[in-house]
Amino acid sequence: MWMAELFITMWILLPTYIPNNAAVIVGGGPPLDRGLKLRGRRLLGDGKTARGALGGAVAGAGVAVGLNLLRPAVEPLVGPLPQFPPLVIIALPIGAIMGDIAGSFLKRRGGFARGAAIPVLDQLDFLIGAAVLTLMFAPGWLFRTVTPTIALFAIVLTPLLHRIANIVAFRLGLKQEPH
Repeated sequence: MWMAELFITMWILLPTYIPNNAAVIVGGGPPLDRGLKLRGRRLLGDGKTARGALGGAVAGAGVAVGLNLLRPAVEPLVGPLPQFPPLVIIALPIGAIMGDIAGSFLKRRGGFARGAAIPVLDQLDFLIGAAVLTLMFAPGWLFRTVTPTIALFAIVLTPLLHRIANIVAFRLGLKQEPH
């Protein structure tokens, strides 16, 4: 039973995990905050760009659409899987990007440099953003789909997977720090 919920957890989380990774790859260009400061500190920093945010959101939405297309072929092997309705296809990746941006904003307010590791915030900001936006636009889907076990798996697995993704991105030269 728990293996099925673990697989469903990963299925649901893919459209939220992909956006920030894709943003690193397709990002660049002028920063979202245009260099603006609040009380002497940048709002977000150079790491948050419009191209990265848009590219990440599109990549996450593409993953959700792809999973919907794969679902009929995968279900006979693993059992019932959730389908992503249009509002969820949009809310999960945009929420993930917004959560990451909110995390950067909080880090700048706290005086932390770009790339500074802030445990918990770094690993869960995008997940919280995705959950909040999905809750706003598709609460029925969220409550029908995300069981307490799936939520627990998401909270426990996300920091581990986040760490692995950061190490891989660092080793590939896509990130300046491995955390």
